[in-house]
Amino acid sequence: MRTLCASTLIGEFFVIGFAGLVAMKDDSLATGTVWTVCGIAMVLSVLLCGVITRPGGLRLGWALQVALVLSGFVVPAMFFLGAVFAGLWWASIHFGRRIDEAKARWAARNESGASSA
Repeated sequence: MRTLCASTLIGEFFVIGFAGLVAMKDDSLATGTVWTVCGIAMVLSVLLCGVITRPGGLRLGWALQVALVLSGFVVPAMFFLGAVFAGLWWASIHFGRRIDEAKARWAARNESGASSA
């Protein structure tokens, strides 16, 4: 699960950066504010890669997904991209857990086969 979730978060890192570039074109937004918010979100997405498996890591990831969707109020394309990444986040968790369970079953089966030989 960790690998899939981390891949999604790194993809979000780049999308947040590109959204910051788009948001800079809005004259009503201060450049410093745009890059402070985007910078915090980008750093959070990278830091989350290391804490996904810890308690609360997935919840923080969901909070980032909600923030990405809500950023569509500033950059309208982020409504779509945020929803896409929220779907990828769900899929990463769902299928990542399945993969982890299959790996555990495979390891247990190989361990029991090696001990009986």
